[in-house]
This record gives sequence, structure tokens and C-alpha cells, in this order.
Amino acid sequence: MGKTVIIGGVAGGASCAARLRRLDENAEIVLLERGEYVSYANCGLPYHVGDVIKSRDRLLVQTPEAMRKKYRVDVRVKNEAVSIDRAEKTVSVKNLATGELYRESYDTLVLSTGSSPLRPPIPGIDSPRIKTLWTVPDTDDIRALVRGGGVRKAAVIGGGFIGLEMAENLRHAGLEVSVIEMLDQVMAPLDYEMAQMLHENIAQNGVTLHLGDGVSSFADDGRSVTVTLKSGKTVEADLVILSIGVRPNGELAKGAGLAVNQRGGVVVDETLRTSDPDIFAVGDVIEVVDFVSGGPAMIPLAGPANKQGRIAADNIAGGRETYKGTQGTSVAKVFDLTAASTGANEKTLLNRGYKRGVEYESLIITQNSHASYYPGAAPMTLKLLFSTDGQKLYGAQIVGKDGVDKRIDTLSTVMRLGGGIDALKELELAYAPPYSSAKDPVNMAGYTAENVLRGVVRFCSWDAVENTPGAVLLDVREDAEVTTFALPGAKHIPLGALRDRMAELDKDSRIITFCTIGVRSYNAARILMQSGFSDVWLYPAGTRFYRSTHYGEYGVTRIGAAPVSDSGHAVDPAGPVPCIRLDCSGMQCPCPIMKVFEAVKEMKAGELLEVSTSDPGFVRDIDAWCRRTGNTLAAACRCENGYIATIKKGDGAASPP
Repeated sequence: MGKTVIIGGVAGGASCAARLRRLDENAEIVLLERGEYVSYANCGLPYHVGDVIKSRDRLLVQTPEAMRKKYRVDVRVKNEAVSIDRAEKTVSVKNLATGELYRESYDTLVLSTGSSPLRPPIPGIDSPRIKTLWTVPDTDDIRALVRGGGVRKAAVIGGGFIGLEMAENLRHAGLEVSVIEMLDQVMAPLDYEMAQMLHENIAQNGVTLHLGDGVSSFADDGRSVTVTLKSGKTVEADLVILSIGVRPNGELAKGAGLAVNQRGGVVVDETLRTSDPDIFAVGDVIEVVDFVSGGPAMIPLAGPANKQGRIAADNIAGGRETYKGTQGTSVAKVFDLTAASTGANEKTLLNRGYKRGVEYESLIITQNSHASYYPGAAPMTLKLLFSTDGQKLYGAQIVGKDGVDKRIDTLSTVMRLGGGIDALKELELAYAPPYSSAKDPVNMAGYTAENVLRGVVRFCSWDAVENTPGAVLLDVREDAEVTTFALPGAKHIPLGALRDRMAELDKDSRIITFCTIGVRSYNAARILMQSGFSDVWLYPAGTRFYRSTHYGEYGVTRIGAAPVSDSGHAVDPAGPVPCIRLDCSGMQCPCPIMKVFEAVKEMKAGELLEVSTSDPGFVRDIDAWCRRTGNTLAAACRCENGYIATIKKGDGAASPP
């Protein structure tokens, strides 16, 4: 194997070094890192800023000293590779502590130089109050500012993974937070309608969103920064976090004459060799193959970087391992929700020229994280994109509270192994009430996709209400549910009465069926389709999803935090004690609202009802129900196991549904 020099000691570089040592105890391995740290948990940095991860040491996966002792790797931190001489097979290195320049020979070279956060030439961007979060020292700097007490307002520029994680953690630290995003949505891997659920919850948690509005300039007056947006709006902040994307650190490779793409990403073959067979490259700096399309892509993720480091090590040691592409599987915590995706989204398919109904189909369903009768079940909304022959999965997205990660991992695995809709139906997945349902959400996605392909059900688009004038909106929820939210202009016929009242509907009209999450409306659609109605469509995931995708039209109910007793109940020492407590955790519609309705009927004016739930959407629903029925939502707060709403009977003027 000879001597291997690895440039870059985080993720791919550290993984490569450790694997090389395991394969060859006698190999000479030199690891050059221009920073102070190697193998640190950069994905955990935002959580240390917010004090969720309290110990700084827990971010350091391996120290230079530990790598030297455990793996006998010559680790040199604060040593920056400045150029490569391919003919001589040497690297020019600068010792940043002493300023010394020296040359290091290699037999095999590995580039793991990563990427760097973008800082575009925006006027005022050099203000010391404008920070990026990319390294451990960045974290130390921002954490010191936040905990020093002089920062009250923060502006996060960019709504990607790091931007949203920073927004959440800055809010957790007690700051007023604004998120500014040039696109019309956060979290670009999601489609717009799925991102709307994040927008709603971000707003519920008190963060101000500025979407579809880029930054024009920054102005630092010595006390704070004024962020001027392209729309002319201004945002005042004591601290600004830049999180607007990354660029590959490909300058070293380009200077050495290696093949790079237009963005500066290093071009590699399937074995991760560059255009020079003695030089490998891994991680954020390389151009990868998009697993779905087969085309080139830049997808900077920690999981692929670590896998690539291992593959490169195997090949350096004489193996023949190949990297078969990146799916872009990712997950992020965004306040109360978890957002995850794998493969292509619908925007990407459309940009590639795919036509819905010709090359692909899509569906959106809502399922509980586990059996609804077991406490703590929470809904998740799943979007699936698949070929019209059912043989290929193009991508999936999930937004929910619990169980999102294992479902996206299952879908990602099926995609990686070449499975289609039949595979989703046939998967035998572990079931017990605390963990799943007998029909797991992934199975349900397969069953629903089969129904779509067979013509058993037709989903309309999330914006069909405004884009299908003249359609009959058929709401099959119960009367009490309609008090939480009524679709404008909808025809209301509860599912149980539909067969008897079918004559009220025109068989020649387009009908779009709704319920709360889409199950009863599917049953309604089947009744109509088998009764001579030929133009019946199902609204995806019901009125819950409709309200989230249109949350800006209906307002946002803030979710607060309140002290909670050991028994799980809200505590207000100065306030009255609720006369009734309802546990609606995991209940499916229409049970929670019906239970509240029945309980309030038996209460006296002024008495309190406390309702606990695992569904974040219930807080919004109960707020609307109170306003429509003349009752008062006294409090809506988050607790360890979900949410608690306290309802006071009366004192509110009822508004019509």
C-alpha cells in the first residue's frame, strides 16, 4: 500500500484513515487538517448552541491524540495543504502554527477537503455580527454571544437544514428569531405543499418567516444589524446567521489539474478515483451520481461522505469497491416536527420533463406513528412518487412527529434495492402497538399506490380547491368536526348519511371528497364511484392537510410552554383546577372533538377542561372549535408527551362556521 496522505480530517477523511489502518497495520498514514479538530460531530453543532447538547466534548468524536494512539495515524492539525505536485507526488503543506512550509510525499493521495458556507458579495456582509456555523470554533463563538446576554434578536438567512436547526436552537435559547429564505419554502428537498406543514409549525413556535424574499444588504450600526430585503422590508437583529448553501472546496484539486465540474466539484469514477489514478476524493467536494436519475449531482451529506471514505480505503488496500450513487436521504428535526426525504421530489421530476399520469404518479396520505389505541400515537403525512407501471419508486417525503425516520429509512431501502409498489405492500415489518400498526404506514403507502394505479382512487392536487372552479367540495365529517373548520362553499354530508342523501349530488359534476385525514373521504369516494358518479376525486390527507397548506389564510395558533406536573398535567398554582381531564392521545378523528363536545356539554359556565393529545394539529383545531362555539381556549402548551389544551366553558362570542 505504501504511504497514504489524506487531506481533510472530518467525516470522509477520518473514516478513510481508520478503515485503512484496520486493513493494513503496517501502512504509513498521514492525515492533514487545517483546523484544530478532526472527526467532530458537525451535525450536532446547532444543538450545542441551543444547549440541548450541553457538553462541548461530546461533539468531538475523535481527538487527534486518540487517533494517533488508537489507529497509529500521523495526525497533523493546523497543517494546510496548499498545492499538489502530481509529477513529483508531493503535497506542499503550511504549518499554520509556525508558518513553516514543507513538502510531504505520497504514494496515494485522498482529497477530503469538504465544503465551505457561501458568503456572497452582499453589501455589509463583513459585519462581525454576521456569522456562519460550520466548525467547532464557529459554535464556540456563537454560543458565547447567545449566552452572554447581549443578544435578543437573531436573523437566520437560509431555510435549509442548518438554518432551521439554528432557528430552533436560538428560539430554544430564548431569542426572537426571524428566518429569511429567498425561495418560497424552507427545506428544498421537500415539495412546497409538504414544506407548508413546517412553515405552519415554525410560525406556531413564534418564529417569523420571510419567504420568497432575498437579502439586499446588511447595515451594522455598532449595536445591531439591519437586514434589508429585496422587497424593501427590514429585519433588525443583534446576531445574523448565514446559512445559504455551501460550495465544494475544490481549489486544491483544480490547481493540480484534476478534472472538476462547473461548481468546482471533483469528478471521480465509481471507485472514487479522480482523473489521476493515484488520487482519490470523497465527501462534499466530489461530484456524485444521482441514484434516481443516473446523472451527475452535488449532494453534500455526512452519511455518503463516511461511506465514501470507507470505499476509498478498501480500494487503496487493493479492493474493488464501487460507490453506486447518492439518494439524498435526509432527516431533520424542525421544532415539533420531523421532516425527511429520499430520492427525487416532484419539482425535480417535473423539471426533468416527467408528466404526472404518464411517467409518474403521486399520493399523499396521513397515518399514525403507531396503533392509535396505544398512548402517544401521532400523525405523519407521507408523499410517495412512483412510476406508472409501479415498478420504480422515485422518491418519498414524510413530515410528522414520531416514527418518521424509520419509515423514510424503509422507503429508502426499498428504493436502493430496486423495489416498487409490490415490495411496499409485501414488506413484513415489526408490529406491536407501541411501535407501529398491523398495516404499517409504509404498507399503507403501497396499498394506496396500488389503488391509484388500478383506478380505484384518484387524488386531486393539494391546490385543487382554488384551481378547480365549479367542483363540488363534499365534506363527509361529523357535525362537531365542521365546527373546527369548514371548507368555504362545501357541501356537508356525514359519511354515515351519504347513501341516503346521494340524490343531493349531481352525477355529472366533479366531486372532491374531504374528511379530516382522508380515510372516510376515501370510503365516500368509493361509494360514489360505484354509484354512477364518474368524476370523483379524493383530496389528499384531508382538511388537516388543507389547513396546513393554506395556513396563511386562517391564522396560526401559538404553542407555548407551560409547567407540567409529574402526572403530566398542566400546572398553574395561581389558577383554578380543571374539573375534567381528557386524554385524547393517539385518537383518530372524529373522536377527540366529539369527546370535547360531550364533556363541555356537561360542564358549568366558567369551568375548565384539560385535554392532552399527541397531535400538534389538535391545538389548531380546538382553537377554532372554541371560537366557533363561544368557548375560550385558555391555554395551549407543549408538554413532554405532546400537547395540553385548557378550555374554559363560555366567555367567547360564537362565530359562524
